[in-house]
Amino acid sequence: MTSTSDSKRVLLTGAAGFIGSHIHRALTAAGHEVVAIDALLPAAHGADAVLPPGVRRVDVRDPDALEEQLRGIDVVCHQAAVVGAGVDAQDAPAYASHNDLGTAVLLAAMDRTGCRRLVLASSMVVYGEGRYRGTRCGPAVPGARRRTDLESGVFDHRSPESGEVLTWEPVPEDAPLRPRSLYAASKVAQEHYAAAWVAATGSTVTALRYHNVYGDGMPRDTPYSGVAAIFRSALEAGRAPAVFEDGLQARDFVHVTDIAAANLAAVERELDGFTALNIASGQPITIGEVAAVLSRAGGGPEPVVTGQYRPGDVRHIVASPELARNTLGFAARISPEAGLAAFANAPLRVTAGVGAPSWR
Repeated sequence: MTSTSDSKRVLLTGAAGFIGSHIHRALTAAGHEVVAIDALLPAAHGADAVLPPGVRRVDVRDPDALEEQLRGIDVVCHQAAVVGAGVDAQDAPAYASHNDLGTAVLLAAMDRTGCRRLVLASSMVVYGEGRYRGTRCGPAVPGARRRTDLESGVFDHRSPESGEVLTWEPVPEDAPLRPRSLYAASKVAQEHYAAAWVAATGSTVTALRYHNVYGDGMPRDTPYSGVAAIFRSALEAGRAPAVFEDGLQARDFVHVTDIAAANLAAVERELDGFTALNIASGQPITIGEVAAVLSRAGGGPEPVVTGQYRPGDVRHIVASPELARNTLGFAARISPEAGLAAFANAPLRVTAGVGAPSWR
């Protein structure tokens, strides 16, 4: 492992996006030279979006354009992706095209131009369900929750052997990858392409598995938005946030400025081979608590726990952030409670996309 704070020339993909724009500012403030690119897809940014100053329009699936941008680059910070869970089976080609083909084209272009370092935006969704344990049965891998249980308000996983309710544990980076959505499948594929590229070229990849990201400039409510933005939109409309299941689903919410700090740390400190890291606050919070914090801070109606459910949703997913602390020296600075309270009145993006883009 090597560590340096010397200025880098960084190619930042997805630089006009919610997370990418924060990373752009963090890298620039730290003295790095940033070559910022974004395809500015209307489906992601809105039909009237314009490129921010200093950002060039480049699609990561265009090998010739990428090769031109990669000249003299020390490290690539790859944020460009179609995001969200994938709300329709017809979205699959868009995820495969923009996320997976785009990453493969980028890796090939990096190989041709001699750039050997990649910081990859990955996600907690690669794990699928989190890690579970029973008092009597010990570690357990639950199957899919039964629809009959969900309909009757039984949301927790139970041990198939003892029938006891399983409790969650923090998920380490070596946990099996079990994607449960189209987006998750595409992020696993990105990681696999990157790991194979490392093996083939001797390059290095740091894959940052973001947990629930929120903060200033987050897109407004769409089927692809995070739950914090969906709750915010309800409160702005004078409606109570609608909390699914019983509201006790455990998650980790990490502020976008901490995400940017993690990327900065990964750019400045090269790790060996392929390294995946959980990027999380380390302070679990339930979905019901998220809604309650936003309601209190925003002066809106109290959340309503609906008991509704989506069959594909995971019950709990909470990470251990210790490896990122030990390898990158990164630790989140903003607690979910403080960050979400500030987010209740933070500016959101005026324009947002309406779904997955065309895959062509």
